[in-house]
Order: sequence, then C-alpha cells, then structure tokens
Amino acid sequence: MLAVVKIAGQQFTVKAGDSLYVPHIAGNTGDKVTFNDVLFVDNNGTISVGASTNATVNAEIVKSLVQGDKVIAFKMKRRKGFRKKHGHRTHYTQIKIDSIA
Repeated sequence: MLAVVKIAGQQFTVKAGDSLYVPHIAGNTGDKVTFNDVLFVDNNGTISVGASTNATVNAEIVKSLVQGDKVIAFKMKRRKGFRKKHGHRTHYTQIKIDSIA
C-alpha cells in the first residue's frame, strides 16, 4: 500500500515501514502520530485520489529533534566594508510509518 500524505505543508510518499525525516513535529520519542491529510492512496492497484480518500497514516516518532546541515547566507558589498553572515540549522523529526488505514 502506497500513500501520498501532506505533513507540515510538504508532500511525502510513504509505505508501511518507511522511516523519513519531516519538518519538526511537537512530541517526544515514542509518541504515536496520526496524519489525516492523505492526498493519494494506491491499494494493490485500487487508486483513490482527493476527497474520495478516507485513509489515515499512523506513525511513531523515532527521534524528536534532528538538526539538518548548517546553511550559511553570506552578504557582502565590495569596496564598502559591508559583510553580514547569517546561518541556521533546520529542525527535523524522524518518524517511522506504522500503518496506512
């Protein structure tokens, strides 16, 4: 069974047993999470799309906070002495898909 689910404004293709990194979700390690915004479901050749989809995706939080790679934005204007350096690390949550019902 395959599903496309919308999590925090992004779409992810998931199957039961998959482990993926999603934008940070409030919760602790071991908590169960349910996603109701399912856009597409393929159940052994039977496809349902849009409003006709009545599925939910159940997942478990594996790691509650994972930091992504450091991203640096550096601004500079030549001959002016203007230099500005900003950086950040995006927060993610690692989840494991238990079932698609």
